[in-house]
Amino acid sequence: MSRISKIELTNMCIICNGNKILVQEKLGLEEKYKGGIVFPGGHVEPDESLLDSVIREMKEETGLTVHNPKPCGFKDWILDDGTRYMVLIYKTSEYEGELKSSGEGKVFWIDRNDVDNVNFIWNMKEVLQICDNDCFSEFFFKIHNDMYEGQLLG
Repeated sequence: MSRISKIELTNMCIICNGNKILVQEKLGLEEKYKGGIVFPGGHVEPDESLLDSVIREMKEETGLTVHNPKPCGFKDWILDDGTRYMVLIYKTSEYEGELKSSGEGKVFWIDRNDVDNVNFIWNMKEVLQICDNDCFSEFFFKIHNDMYEGQLLG
């Protein structure tokens, strides 16, 4: 039995500015996710380092050049075809540039005190928990009958 797995690598970055965090309202999503809020991120390109991919994605999706993004953990699940979909989660408060939205969606700052009132999708609250403390490093979930069962792991 082969231990080689097919993996789709992506990234996500929580950019902090004091008590504010940068979020993105995704465009072009299926109806059930319309208006959903996520943290910006995207795919790791072939022959690109993981670090370079998150820096590039933040520039493309937010207009900001991030510095010193630190890995916090990951979110992963198994797709129907057996591919492991892995999101590498980063965090930084160092950036420069002018904030601007992209074709991926509108980006804007929210206050951390308002997190419970935001229409987060795709387990963004769990992602934030991974970045905010050392108790967890992974959010893994399985999809069963179009529903997911997720678990924060330490």
